[in-house]
Amino acid sequence: MKPRTAITATTDALWMLIDVQTRLCSAMPEPAMSAVIANIQRLIQGAKLLEIPLWVTEQYPEKLGETLPVLQALLPDYTPRVSKLAFSAWQAPELQESSVSVAPQVVLFGLETHICVLQTALDALAEGKQVFVVEDAVISRSDTNRNNAIERMRDAGCIITNTESMLFEPMQGATHTQFKAVSALIR
Repeated sequence: MKPRTAITATTDALWMLIDVQTRLCSAMPEPAMSAVIANIQRLIQGAKLLEIPLWVTEQYPEKLGETLPVLQALLPDYTPRVSKLAFSAWQAPELQESSVSVAPQVVLFGLETHICVLQTALDALAEGKQVFVVEDAVISRSDTNRNNAIERMRDAGCIITNTESMLFEPMQGATHTQFKAVSALIR
């Protein structure tokens, strides 16, 4: 069996914050939800520092609420917020019509792992994207469902990673102009 070629995360990517909404978050287990929110905050700030396109989706916001205010406050001005009814964020017409849809890499974080994150990952893979799933920044109501989805995404070809790797890998070294600022996010 031929070994897989290592894939490195780059800044030529689209980062997607999926459905971290008020009513959905209240259904998630604590303290796991607090840890996920802290990691998502770091990822949002990292995307801004590294000038990586960031998209935010909201599943049926009329019923499930808006993105958490603590996250909205961190979003860069350029961040589109897209309402959706399809579980897969990849199906959003706004995304498909945007120039960011051509990015070779897609980085996913948010909830729920086994529904919207999973379906988005599978759709992006089907479009030929290199898909990174930030394992410590995704959550489901049930650990069993979350873990099953992580394994399904890994088996399908997603790169399962973590917040710190996602923040540092695109910089490729300590000489990057944003190294100190990104390093401060994890202290």
